[in-house]
Amino acid sequence: MIRGPRSLRARLALVAAAATLVALAVAGIAIAGILERYVTGTIDARLDDRLVAYGAAVRDDGTLDAPLLARLAGGSDQPWRIVTPRARAGMTWLDPMAAAPAPAAREGPGLPKAPPPAPPPGRQPPPAGRAPPPPPGAGQPFDQRTSQGGVHGRWATIATAAGPAQVAVAVPRRAIQRPVEAALAPLLATLALLGGLLGAATLVQLRIGLRPLATIATMLAEVRAGRRRHVTVDPPTELLPLVERLNALIDDNEAQLARARGHVANLAHGLKTPLAALRLDLAGRDPDGRLAAQLDRAERQVRHHLGRARAASDGGAGTAPVAVAPTVADLVAALARIHADRGIAAQVSVADDLAVRCDAQDLAEILGNLIDNGWRWARGQVRIAAERRDADVRIAITDDGPGIAADSVPRALRPGVRLDEAGEGHGFGLPIARELAELHGGTLALSTAPGEGLTATVTLPAG
Repeated sequence: MIRGPRSLRARLALVAAAATLVALAVAGIAIAGILERYVTGTIDARLDDRLVAYGAAVRDDGTLDAPLLARLAGGSDQPWRIVTPRARAGMTWLDPMAAAPAPAAREGPGLPKAPPPAPPPGRQPPPAGRAPPPPPGAGQPFDQRTSQGGVHGRWATIATAAGPAQVAVAVPRRAIQRPVEAALAPLLATLALLGGLLGAATLVQLRIGLRPLATIATMLAEVRAGRRRHVTVDPPTELLPLVERLNALIDDNEAQLARARGHVANLAHGLKTPLAALRLDLAGRDPDGRLAAQLDRAERQVRHHLGRARAASDGGAGTAPVAVAPTVADLVAALARIHADRGIAAQVSVADDLAVRCDAQDLAEILGNLIDNGWRWARGQVRIAAERRDADVRIAITDDGPGIAADSVPRALRPGVRLDEAGEGHGFGLPIARELAELHGGTLALSTAPGEGLTATVTLPAG
């Protein structure tokens, strides 16, 4: 099965091009036919004049006026022939009856002679002794292929006392073909120019006609980026149902997101109360702290999966852009107070106009986990840098601590795994940051070498 192009513009252009070519071909054939009929009509009028002139050489008794024929044929090489019951003259190969037989040609000596036609009004009768010539326009056309080439002519029957006489005059077929062919060159050039103009008009029409679709696509991108709530273009009547259904779909999506956020909030509230009550009940009943450790692990798991559910709800269409610089500044100020005893210096290089398409709370949790890890393991400095790369924003957090082995990076990103169970280490915060980044269309990567520190690079869609 032959498939057309996927582009709607290309399909419409192909259909328009095919229709234009067919229309130009039909127009060219029709114009060529009209031109040929016009040339043929002009030549037929001249042949009728010659037919009258040669008919005047036929006498009423069926003989021919030789001096008159000599004058007529002497200045022309055009084919002609006269056949009467008593004489014949002209080109013997010219035979109009072989190409276009007529009832008058079947008259003979054994049949009654046709009465001489009455002269038309206002025309003088022929001189005495001459047969009446055919009136203008009375000739019949014929086309004949001979050894001399194709010819086109006119013939007529003249009534004489000896019987009917036939007079035929012709011109070579090329006399018609030559002017037609000469006119075809400018005709084809004109049709080609017309085809080019129609093609350009089709492209302009497609560009103007499909522009509303591009506008709707731009509006949808703004809706997805959170800069617009609905598609507000003024589309043509044919696209109005599409815009209405898109806006209805956006409203339904927002309603579903609101319900999902409500369920997440209810679940968080429902789980916090039993866990808090359980922690109070464990007071004084957990001497070795094993139950408290398991309770901490359960709280981290709840926090982890609730964060994933929230990111799945907020990461869809309509998420508003969040500025990176204020979030980083708030986190750095808070961690500087928390770890004031360590004397860690923070070097921040984040442009004020950088923004990402992410939930503000999730961005704070992603960067908070990464900056906190860097602050805990840094010897003296934590560097935070952000830059725009194409459609993404890359945020790198680098510490000058001991780093981790390259083969331990996959384990550090695994949920619930801590590389150093004795200390705080790279723990549960890294998997949470990675999954939140992925649910918002981003990535988290770690690059490290022993003794050279750890660099955590998070990539998120630019807002």
